[in-house]
Amino acid sequence: MNLGLLIIIISLLGSASNWLNWRFLNYKIIHLLYYLGAFIHECSHALLCLLTGAKIVEFSAFSKQPHVSYYKSKLPILGSLLISLAPIIGGLFFLFIINKYYFQDYFVIPQLHVWQDIFAAPIKVLFSINLLSWKNWIMIFFFLNIGAMIGPSWQDLKNIWLIIIVLFFFNYPVFDYLGLLVIVLILTNILIQIILILVIEIVKNIYHHIAFNK
Repeated sequence: MNLGLLIIIISLLGSASNWLNWRFLNYKIIHLLYYLGAFIHECSHALLCLLTGAKIVEFSAFSKQPHVSYYKSKLPILGSLLISLAPIIGGLFFLFIINKYYFQDYFVIPQLHVWQDIFAAPIKVLFSINLLSWKNWIMIFFFLNIGAMIGPSWQDLKNIWLIIIVLFFFNYPVFDYLGLLVIVLILTNILIQIILILVIEIVKNIYHHIAFNK
């Protein structure tokens, strides 16, 4: 799997996750979780701006359109690439730190040997969830905003579209694995969103049915 295609798939899935949140899960608690993901997303951009010598002119993580505005990086090509893809790096690092030092490796990273594993891994993650464990509830909350946390926005892609075309001709096993891992995380995010949407609709229908029959 080439890097360019992986980046585009990750962006598409991240956008789908955000759309599900705002279209079907438009609740205050979901907004708060979204802003947690957006904060990590924008902080990742900002950190890579500082590391690559790009001056930040505006930082907004809690508005309706979170963003970081900055001048061109002092590192030609590489700087723009790192800044635009920073949420993938920052999001994975955040989740790794939380799992490693707060949960003491409670959650096992799925093994991804072939492309087909990305479809089986989210199902395995869902079946491993124990609703009686508080750690699993925290994991669910994190999963509800992984799309906002990790997925590069379309503006991020526009900033490096020429580089992405070049990346279609590059294939590195380590980056392939990380890309597939991100895809698994966002797919798990989307599955949890769909389940939550269905549960909410079922509860609403039961409530309306009871209210109508009174």
